[in-house]
Amino acid sequence: MNRPDADGGTDGTGGVTHVASLGGGVIGRSWTALFLAAGKSVAVFDPDPRAEDRVRQAVESAWPVLTELGLTEHGDPEGLRFCADARTAVDGAGFVQESVPERLDLKHALYADIEPALGAGTVVASSASGLTLSEMQGGWRDPERFVLGHPFNPPHLIPLVEVMGNDRTAAGVVDRARAVYESAGKVTIEVRREVPGHVANRLQAALWREAIHLVGEGVASVEDVDTAVSAGPGLRWAAMGPTLLFHLGAGDGGLEDFCERYADSFNRWFDDLGGPYLDGPTARRLVDGLRPVTGSRSVDELSRQRDALLTGLIALAREHRGQPPTDGR
Repeated sequence: MNRPDADGGTDGTGGVTHVASLGGGVIGRSWTALFLAAGKSVAVFDPDPRAEDRVRQAVESAWPVLTELGLTEHGDPEGLRFCADARTAVDGAGFVQESVPERLDLKHALYADIEPALGAGTVVASSASGLTLSEMQGGWRDPERFVLGHPFNPPHLIPLVEVMGNDRTAAGVVDRARAVYESAGKVTIEVRREVPGHVANRLQAALWREAIHLVGEGVASVEDVDTAVSAGPGLRWAAMGPTLLFHLGAGDGGLEDFCERYADSFNRWFDDLGGPYLDGPTARRLVDGLRPVTGSRSVDELSRQRDALLTGLIALAREHRGQPPTDGR
């Protein structure tokens, strides 16, 4: 098992062996489990006195799933330690994943605290989904090694990480962050321009907005709209993205033929898409509409069901694409 070393949490060739995970909430503990599975030692900081128990329980719970996905071959769940303060946690880390609550004051205070303790080549990435990189950079004297590293929940299962730098980010830092994530089995994309919600959250927000509109207009129930996604395009999207799928939708003519053939239909649909707001009455309509689906099942029960399905899908996709297990380096 890799341990922190004098070379700043790397193996001497640039591969990160020691990671700091700042924040022990749902996202932070999922990250911690993944990094441990990938053969990295992890130092965790969270001021909540209950955080250590919760992180350890999360790692124990995630380990069988990660093993099923072939991600624990070089991992060690014992490569975990908890630190009393953030500076101690980042000391010796080759990479830092920050997942504290999405409040700028908290993030800025944390960055100011850890910046003097970081190694010369240490990259810090934030899991933030609702804050922008430029907003968060305000907490740094020099943000050149700070990037966005936004996962999709739960990070130990869903492969996607959205990585972003900007004109204040040093050359090569985005690539280094992507390499760390990919060494842990992740799939990365680069966000090239700052927009609220990055990429994937905007895509799911656009779909959910239309789902809310269809329910509000009485076109279909909450349950049926969800079923229309999970039993229809959602299955295809697990295999390929929408543009590539439409490329296949017109036969040999490909996307050019598809656009020519279906432009009028899509433009008509675009013009008719709804623009609801998630206000109180709308939220109540959705909550009431979801009750027949959830019944007496708890959030934990539903989460386990989701994770079991995701594990099967991800394992099948990895096998089909011929992806070998990560070596953790």
